[in-house]
Amino acid sequence: MGAPTRVAVLGATGSIGTQALEVLAALGPDRATVVALSAHRDEVALLRAAAAWPDAELALSGAARHEERVGYSGAEGLVRMVERCGADVVVNGVAGSSGLMPSVAAIRSGARLALANKETMVMAGSLVMDEARRRGTRVIPVDSEHAAVFALHERFGAGSIEELVLTASGGAFRDRPIDSFGSISVAEATRHPNWSMGAKITIDSATMANKGLEVIEAVRLFGVAPERVKVLVHPQSRVHALVRTTDGTLYAQVSEPDMRVPIQNAITWPSLEPCAFGRLDLAGARLEFSEPEEARYPLLGLAYRALRSGEGACVAYNAADEVAVEAFRSTRLSYVDIPRVVEAVLAGRWPVHLATFDEVLAVDTAAREAALIAAKGFQP
Repeated sequence: MGAPTRVAVLGATGSIGTQALEVLAALGPDRATVVALSAHRDEVALLRAAAAWPDAELALSGAARHEERVGYSGAEGLVRMVERCGADVVVNGVAGSSGLMPSVAAIRSGARLALANKETMVMAGSLVMDEARRRGTRVIPVDSEHAAVFALHERFGAGSIEELVLTASGGAFRDRPIDSFGSISVAEATRHPNWSMGAKITIDSATMANKGLEVIEAVRLFGVAPERVKVLVHPQSRVHALVRTTDGTLYAQVSEPDMRVPIQNAITWPSLEPCAFGRLDLAGARLEFSEPEEARYPLLGLAYRALRSGEGACVAYNAADEVAVEAFRSTRLSYVDIPRVVEAVLAGRWPVHLATFDEVLAVDTAAREAALIAAKGFQP
């Protein structure tokens, strides 16, 4: 066996990051070692996470550092740590659009990018994939749905796949009467029936904005037309994705809803190794599928609209959703106003193509400003 894989975990105190550290502990020091960890603001939790990895470099991306053990601070400090830490694999579990430039830094350093930050692909998928090709490295998705498609895509090859099918849990309100959505509280929207996740992604699961982002990400990751990506509601969250091959056959990836499985596979790729997590016994299991209701999940349809409009609109979709969700969490908007803000922003004019990361960030800034204006119009 060769030297252990050197791994950086960004967002180490969040859901993805803590599970990545569990995976690395299970793999053992002969297989993998941690060379860098980051958190956003929680320095205490970062130091706690780093206790098992005393040689790891540390960054606090959203606040000034206080402890000498933390060597980097701020968004630029996080990027510098990624550039300098010498990781073979960077697990990007940073939340939101702030994960884009760390992804770019990972690729430019020559590391393999184990990507849980879907905003990276939504905002700049074409640029990121071009950068990875130039550097001779790979982007391996960690989201359960994209990791499932990736495994099937690797098995069959792009030329044999006719259609991608992403599954969605349906979120917290898949069975709630639509005419009651105006009274949904933040506490209700942040309780997911299947997963334990951060507040923003849990709300996005309820609105299905998260699935909209995943549709955009799938188009960018796998180079397929939007009409070849479908979504099915699957409440049990055991079938994570399917592909339809050119002979019409559907192939599914099935496992327990445990993110540690795709995280391990991204770290050990291209090797497929024994995994301590996610074993599923299908005996007695019930698997259900249905088409998503447009009236219940308008943000899913808006994601397809953004894809048809071009790269700038996809950036705007993500930015507007982030602003609208934050306004909802602050009780400045109602739940039903979230898609209204996104739709209002998408009605603007956005570039069809984005040639540089600076252009991406400029559109992101402009879309956030537009979303703040739109949100004020919906406030009581």
